[in-house]
Amino acid sequence: MSKLAVWDILKSPVVTEKSVILKEESTDENSDRNNGQVLTFKVDKKATKIDIKGAVEEIFNVKVAAVRTIQYDGKMKRRGRIEGRRASWKKAYVTLRKGEPMVDYAEAI
Repeated sequence: MSKLAVWDILKSPVVTEKSVILKEESTDENSDRNNGQVLTFKVDKKATKIDIKGAVEEIFNVKVAAVRTIQYDGKMKRRGRIEGRRASWKKAYVTLRKGEPMVDYAEAI
């Protein structure tokens, strides 16, 4: 792992409609997909996929199958005539191995 601490890599879970659907759909027995559970996190911009995998495995005591990341640029915002920019951030989709137990974000913290 890099110099980042495990708790510094994972900033917060992303709880949106899409992330909740991904999490629930992956555990549905009637689904055609054969994937494990998908978790979504806001992560440190310097964190690599290997760092993210190690942090999730250590914090939640599960095995990770894959990690996908995406960089988001901060949006331009205006307050009257003053322009600014929101902070850029990085999101990670973490797929757990099939058969891993259901992860609840609140239990691990």
